[in-house]
Amino acid sequence: MPLSLYDTQARAKRPFVPADPARVTMYVCGPTVYNYAHIGNARPVVVFDLLFRLLRHAYGDDAVLYAANVTDVDDKINHRAAEEGVPIDVVTERYLAAYNADMAELGALRPTFQPRATRTMDAIIALIGRLVGNGSAYAAEGHVLFDTQACADYGVLSGHPMDEMIAGARVDVAPYKRHPADFVLWKPSKTGEPVWDSPFGPGRPGWHIECTAMIEQSLGLPIDIHGGGIDLLFPHHENERAQGACVHGHGGDRTYARYWMHNGFLNFGDEKMSKSLGNVALVKDLVKVAPGEALRWALLVGHYRAPLEWTGDLVAQSVKALDRLYGTLRRSAGVEAADTGPDPAFLAALEDDLNTPAAMAELFGLATALETATGPGRAEAKGRLLASARLMGFLFGDPEAWFQGGADEALKARIDDLVARRSQARAAKDWAAADQIRDELAALNVEVMDSASGATWRLKERT
Repeated sequence: MPLSLYDTQARAKRPFVPADPARVTMYVCGPTVYNYAHIGNARPVVVFDLLFRLLRHAYGDDAVLYAANVTDVDDKINHRAAEEGVPIDVVTERYLAAYNADMAELGALRPTFQPRATRTMDAIIALIGRLVGNGSAYAAEGHVLFDTQACADYGVLSGHPMDEMIAGARVDVAPYKRHPADFVLWKPSKTGEPVWDSPFGPGRPGWHIECTAMIEQSLGLPIDIHGGGIDLLFPHHENERAQGACVHGHGGDRTYARYWMHNGFLNFGDEKMSKSLGNVALVKDLVKVAPGEALRWALLVGHYRAPLEWTGDLVAQSVKALDRLYGTLRRSAGVEAADTGPDPAFLAALEDDLNTPAAMAELFGLATALETATGPGRAEAKGRLLASARLMGFLFGDPEAWFQGGADEALKARIDDLVARRSQARAAKDWAAADQIRDELAALNVEVMDSASGATWRLKERT
C-alpha cells in the first residue's frame, strides 16, 4: 500500500506524495544543547528516524535528505555558560556530542544535515531583511518583529482563533508591537550574551526565524515533511510557517511544508516529561541499566501521535519483547537468512501512518513463522524477520550478546563453566549436584534454557 501520513494542518491522513521522488526532504526540530537529553527528548528522534528509514526504503538512501537542527543560541545556554565562566560553544559542543552519542545508543541514524543556528547567522539576517523588505516584518526600538496581521492565514496550522493563540502563548505585550501576537525575529543582546552585527543593530535572532533559515540553507523551501513534538505546534511551528510562507510565497504559492507531523507527549507520572519540572529520566543513565534497543522499542510501542506513559514496566516489557525475537534468532543460528525484503503485511502496517503497534505484532508473527518453518522455508522466514525488524532499527545485534551483554568476560567464563558442569551432572543423573549449581546460577541472576541442542543461558535482571 502507498505510504500515508497524518498531516496536522489538514487534520487528516493523506497519501504521501513528495514534490520530487528523487529528492525527498524532511526537517525535524532538534535539541537545544544546554544539558543532557532525557528520554522525552528522544521520542521525536526515534519516531522520525523510523520515518527516515521507511522513506529511504521507498525512495532510495541517496534520495532522502533529512535535516535535524541544533539550537545553540538560547537563554539556557547563556545561563549555563555564565555559570561555568566559559564561552557558549564550550557548553554546546559538550552537550551536542553527548546528545549524538545518546541517540546513537537508541539506534537513530545521523541525519543528513545537522545545521546549527550559530553557523547560519548570515542566512538568518538575510531572511529577516527579506521579510522587512516585503512588508511582513518591521523594526521597532532595536527589535525586528513579524507582523502577524500581514499574514492572512496566520493560525491555519494550529487551527486556533487569534485570541486563543495570544492567551496560549502568554505573549509579551511590549509597547513597540503593532499587535500582541507579533513575534520577535531579532532583538538586542543583553549584557554578557553573545552578539552579532546586523543591519538592524547588534543583537541575536529570535527562536522561530532560526529554523526557517536552517531549512532554506540545508534543504531549500518548500519541504516535503516538517516534524516535531506536539508541544511545538504553537507558537513555534505556527510562527515558523507564517514567516516562511510570507517570505517564500509572497504573492504566490504559500506552501512551506507539504506535510506537518507531530508526535505526542511522553509522560512521566501525570505530567509531560520536562527538565524544568525536574521529572526527567536521562538517556545516558537509562542505557546503563537497559539496552538502548529496548529503550527504542519502548518509545515505539505506542502509536507516535498518542501520549506515551514512561514507566519501569514499559522498559521491562520491551526487554522481554526483544528477548522473544532474539531467542528465535538464537534458536535458528544455523540457518543462513535469505536475501529478502520486509514482509508485505509488516510494511503495510508501517505505511499506515507509522502504525508501530501493528508492525510489532507482525514481527512476532514472523518470529513464530521462523520457529515453525521447515526445510528451505526457514531461510526465507529468517530473511523476512531480519529485513522487517531492521527496517525499524531492531535485531542488528548478536543474539548471544543480547542475552549475555550485561556480563563481563570473567563473569561469562564463570557462568559458562557452571552451565557445563550442570549439564554434566544432569547427564550423570547427579540431581543434587545439578540443583546446587542451579542455585549458584540463580544467585548470579542467570536463567538456563535447556533444549535438544544443549543448554544456553541469559541474564535475568536487566532493569
